[in-house]
Amino acid sequence: MTAKEILSKTDHTLLRPDATWQQIQTVLDEGMAFGTASVCLPPCFVKEAVSYVTGALPICTVIGFPNGYATTASKCFEAEDAVKNGAAEIDMVIQIGLLKEGKDEALFQQINAVRQSCGESLLKVIVETCMLTEEEKVRVCRVVDASDAEYIKTSTGFAGSGAALEDIILWKSMICHGTKIKAAGGIRTLADAGAFLAAGASRIGASALVSEARAAEMKNPSAER
Repeated sequence: MTAKEILSKTDHTLLRPDATWQQIQTVLDEGMAFGTASVCLPPCFVKEAVSYVTGALPICTVIGFPNGYATTASKCFEAEDAVKNGAAEIDMVIQIGLLKEGKDEALFQQINAVRQSCGESLLKVIVETCMLTEEEKVRVCRVVDASDAEYIKTSTGFAGSGAALEDIILWKSMICHGTKIKAAGGIRTLADAGAFLAAGASRIGASALVSEARAAEMKNPSAER
């Protein structure tokens, strides 16, 4: 898989709490230049980012981030606000405690409530795999796959370890209703991203892949991007 193909499936990401608009602009410029699937950024920058890219790039943002323990009403409000500001994709962190307590139906209802608030925008459901047992990974995949969300996503990148290939393989073997998989957290090279895509992910969340692609391009400027 070429760097161009990998980046076309990558949400180029900047979610640091100290991010400035100048840094966001740089990431948006990189996303447009390298043809990333989207740029994922904090909600406070969505409206300005949408205006900046003028339709050249989908804008993704996060809600209930990074801990997931906001109420369903709060998450729905965040989603509605983000969509109103122009976000085309929403990455929501689940309330992990519901899963831990075995309240799968309540988790399912929360996901679908947020999905309704997303309107025509995509919903990716972040489940924070590093906090889950194998049994919980199986259950949460079943819940998300049965819901109306478009994606199940491994990690926020803010809670220790991130994506693991074995989790992608597990989920890919389980999904019955067309739910896609986003691998995120700790994916720092194009080779690693390619491995996750080969294992069954449809989208990658990463902040370092554009830098690697640019470095390779500078070494070999005649190569096709």
